[in-house]
Amino acid sequence: MSMTDPMADLLTRIRNAGMAGHAKLDLPSSNAKVAVATVLKELGYVKNVKVISDNKQGVLRIYLKYDDNQEPIIHEIKRISTPGRRVYVSKDDIPRVKNGLGASILSTSKGVLDDVSARQAQVGGEVVCTVW
Repeated sequence: MSMTDPMADLLTRIRNAGMAGHAKLDLPSSNAKVAVATVLKELGYVKNVKVISDNKQGVLRIYLKYDDNQEPIIHEIKRISTPGRRVYVSKDDIPRVKNGLGASILSTSKGVLDDVSARQAQVGGEVVCTVW
């Protein structure tokens, strides 16, 4: 059976693995998922991201990050643009999450970027998710 929203599946798996206290999670890989996971790594929300090749589509392995009290670094990760309701923003309307404490992840013409990078590059795009 095909999945209708693989990005929501990625975010839900990250959320659930963090609440369960897992060190890593594995899921089917795609270019969009790898791009979002890489942005999460660059922002410091996950430790590492690896793509393990197999004879199919590959496996995306994400190593989660926790603080000293073993609480997950990701407090909230939320899907904004869904297949039924796409959310696009211009370069002037990129949302701020928790007044700059969090981040928005956008799919732009220059690739998948966080909100700060998108503002610097002067591009808007589709708001994939927010995280803090």
